[in-house]
Amino acid sequence: MVMDLKERVEEALESMRPFLEADGGNVAIQEITNENVVKLRLMGSCASCAMSIMTFKAGLEQAIKRAVPEITAVEAINITDINDPNATMPQSK
Repeated sequence: MVMDLKERVEEALESMRPFLEADGGNVAIQEITNENVVKLRLMGSCASCAMSIMTFKAGLEQAIKRAVPEITAVEAINITDINDPNATMPQSK
C-alpha cells in the first residue's frame, strides 16, 4: 500500500508525539499546500511554551523533512516567542 503525502507526514509526527505528550503538548497538521508546505498547529502546552521554536525546528521540522523529502518547507502557525511574557516552560510529568 502506498501512503499519500499527509499519511507520511502524520507518520513522521507520530515518532515525535510521545515527547510532546510527555510535556502536555501535541501537534496537528493544519494544511499541506500545493507547494508541499506543511503547516502545523502546536497544541496543549506546546502552544504557549517558550521552547516551542526549538521543539519545532530541531524536532518536528527535521522529522518531517527526513521522512518526507518532497516536503519543501514546514511552518508552525502558532509559535510562541521566547520573549513573550505569557510564555511558559515545559513541565515534565
